[in-house]
Amino acid sequence: MRNLDAFLSLADFEAAARRRLPHAVFEYVVGGTEDGLSVRANRACFDALPMRPRGLAGVAGRSQSVSLWGMAYPSPVGIAPMGVTAICRRRCDMALARAARSRGLPYVISGASCVALEEIQADPGGAWYQGYFPGDTQRLQRIIERLKRAGIEVLVVTSDTPVAANRENNQRNGFTIPFRPSGSLLLDGLRHPRWSMEVFFPTLFKDGIPRFMNLYEEPGPAITAEPAHGFRGGRDLLTWEHMRWLRDHWQGKLVVKGIVHPRDAQMAVRCGMDGIIVSNHGGRQLDGAMAPLTALPAIRDSVPDDFAVMLDGGIRRGTDVLKAVALGANMVFIGRPALYGAAVAGEAGAGKVLDILHAEIDRNLALLGCGQIENLNADYLDPIQLGRFVGKRLD
Repeated sequence: MRNLDAFLSLADFEAAARRRLPHAVFEYVVGGTEDGLSVRANRACFDALPMRPRGLAGVAGRSQSVSLWGMAYPSPVGIAPMGVTAICRRRCDMALARAARSRGLPYVISGASCVALEEIQADPGGAWYQGYFPGDTQRLQRIIERLKRAGIEVLVVTSDTPVAANRENNQRNGFTIPFRPSGSLLLDGLRHPRWSMEVFFPTLFKDGIPRFMNLYEEPGPAITAEPAHGFRGGRDLLTWEHMRWLRDHWQGKLVVKGIVHPRDAQMAVRCGMDGIIVSNHGGRQLDGAMAPLTALPAIRDSVPDDFAVMLDGGIRRGTDVLKAVALGANMVFIGRPALYGAAVAGEAGAGKVLDILHAEIDRNLALLGCGQIENLNADYLDPIQLGRFVGKRLD
């Protein structure tokens, strides 16, 4: 266990994860697609939007708690779905789930995760489920029956993965999903003995090769094999009609992830969704796609005030969270930073990442002059730069 007191920011965890993980593994986590335009844009838009603090505001009784669908959360931050995290930490999905649950925050388990959703629901419980769904209602029916049996209450459908993205960085590093072992990858692992001794060998000897446990209606094959229906079989057939079908057959909360266009947000409302996640898949699908923060204002304006609009992509500081909330996000999700924390120190590391963000949000609310996060709005942002987001200058 590392001395976590030495980690002062999310960037500290990223630097430590870079040292700890084999090059190919770290590049798989950190990388985007093609030229990495979307990955960089996700960060740049936060940096380009200054905040406009107020003074003498009386901020002694600060609160960052939020409510979503009648559920109270102590902070507007959750952990986003991430697949194949077992390459960073043995049983990493469980570490992420426990870190979030112990802090009363949402965790979204990925369909491409490696710990069975039933096990996570048994302890710690409370997970949302994110699916990569095929356009086949018979298979959808079998999948949602599994989710119902496990007690999943929030179903998140990813909309931006109809085909595989062009992740050239992974191909150059010889790292693919399904995973294909090679001599260069073996040498990469040997150069990182701590990862080999704490992740690779314990996983192999105690659990066997990690499996795609939650892709479909039953546990899938090892990450070295192609699933029976194909890793992306039928996703290019998925339409809004399938969302309407899911609404008729799923009684829990239903969310569409991967929205960056206002008309898609409006379609989600018309199809009876309970919310959306504004996202470009962390820059890992279409390179050059709009950054979520840039897309957020027009989306927020296009849907009813009580419709849940969430966001992921590029968040690295508490001020980033506040900027997203000021532009209308009800909740935000972090992916890579939580995974860096788990890679370094398991549940404790992922929890420390959440604690750092919580402390930064509290401090920055005070410095911004807004004691209650529910009162945060665009008035706390630079009107000139904000105008670039919404197409006009705001005073």
